[in-house]
Amino acid sequence: MSTLLEEIEAKIKGFNSGGGRANVGRVREIMDGVVKIEGLTDVAYQETVTFANGSVGLVLNLEDTEVGALVLGDFLGIKEGDEVTASGHQIRVPVGRALLGRVVDALGNPIDGKGAVRTDEFNPVEKIAPGIIKRQPVNQPVQTGLLPIDTMIPIGRGQRELIIGDRATGKTTVAIDTIINQARINRAGEQSGDKNFRPLYSIYVAIGQKRSNLARVVNTLTAHDALAHTVIVAATASDSATAQYLAPFAGAAIGEWFMAHNQDALIVFDDLSKHAAAYRQISLVLKRPSGREAYPGDVFYLHSRLLERSARLSAAAGGGSLTALPIIETQAGDVAAYIPTNIISITDGQIFLESDLFYQGVRPAINVGISVSRVGSAAQIKAIKQVAGKVKLELAQYRELAAFSQFASDLDAATKAKLDRGARIVEVFKQAQYQPVSVEQQVIVMWATQNGYFDDVPVDNILATKAKLFDYFGTREEALLREIGEKKSLDEALTVRIKQAVENFKQSLGG
Repeated sequence: MSTLLEEIEAKIKGFNSGGGRANVGRVREIMDGVVKIEGLTDVAYQETVTFANGSVGLVLNLEDTEVGALVLGDFLGIKEGDEVTASGHQIRVPVGRALLGRVVDALGNPIDGKGAVRTDEFNPVEKIAPGIIKRQPVNQPVQTGLLPIDTMIPIGRGQRELIIGDRATGKTTVAIDTIINQARINRAGEQSGDKNFRPLYSIYVAIGQKRSNLARVVNTLTAHDALAHTVIVAATASDSATAQYLAPFAGAAIGEWFMAHNQDALIVFDDLSKHAAAYRQISLVLKRPSGREAYPGDVFYLHSRLLERSARLSAAAGGGSLTALPIIETQAGDVAAYIPTNIISITDGQIFLESDLFYQGVRPAINVGISVSRVGSAAQIKAIKQVAGKVKLELAQYRELAAFSQFASDLDAATKAKLDRGARIVEVFKQAQYQPVSVEQQVIVMWATQNGYFDDVPVDNILATKAKLFDYFGTREEALLREIGEKKSLDEALTVRIKQAVENFKQSLGG
């Protein structure tokens, strides 16, 4: 008998009802994908909640008597009175090298039909940016492969450089060119076996783009063998405003994984104008008070906390970097509008693309007068500094003189020489899309331009002559190009060899 009692007592002691404390509320109201929930007493900003139909919500409003949440999935099956359970953690996305070569949505779910993303690492979508102590100066270049940018408006690893301009002026093309060029440099570095080589991986975030445009980007990167070095995060125009709001933060979380693991990443936000519009839509539905142009008062903080996550970390903090290229679309060239001025004040410089230059056939259509990089020549190799030091000033003087020369019937010799030199520099800087130029080729063409070897070439023949120059050095002077790439600066002996090679090239043209 005693044995039976002991057995019963042991079972009672070991009984576990499975009960536990859960934070549960109920749907009070639902409209336009926004749910008002009452009864959630202990919930945090940006925490996820689960509805009775299995959909997930994102908490964005914390009020005295209720919580406002955005539904990330299907909201048609949610009804008033449905139970809502708090998860206890903020929204997260999968991260890691497994995402390279993949197209994912704003929650990190694959949408490219290549199966699941195999990773067990996750990063929170929102994260506090690294502090000042954890950062170090930006002085390593990000080579875009675009002559005017790499020589005049250099971008460094850890920088935030805004690409701004009207619709259809080539903003996305500048970003895609940079991704293609970095993938080419990555492949060359991996093949060289250099242990000190640091690859730069890319993340392209499409916000509010048409699906056809996104497909075109994917096809372009695939055709140029760059997709394997790239992660694409997509929240297209047909996706919800919530997805468009989350996508850049998800992309930043993916990029931060590389930065935290002593690697370098580049993130393109295409574009933050549509991101601000999506946030405005969310805020209006959440009944938040609107301010200038109906944007909520915290729209500046929205973008500053996103872009501040770009940094070059100190060696003690890991030594990685995250470079940001946000894109902003202007209306009729108005850079003084609300969102453009916000982003300009957050970033470390801007590349301004102008419609007039684009229609004149100057592509990339970069306005050198307004464009600036606040990192400057610190992000250039010494060889580029040596050959391109004066070119921005010469080009700015040319633009000014060209405007005044329209009203002058005759020009003095000095003015005419400056106009002729400027016209040739403009032609040298013209470049077909998706055809990046290596830094060694940039050094050669800029040296030849600065030393007058294009002065006797007719302006209409500059592009063809430049192509022949690249071909000549690529086939006959490979050792010289390789030495420029290794030394990264021009000494007297190297300059003599470049001069001899360029003169031989001119003789081969018969000039």
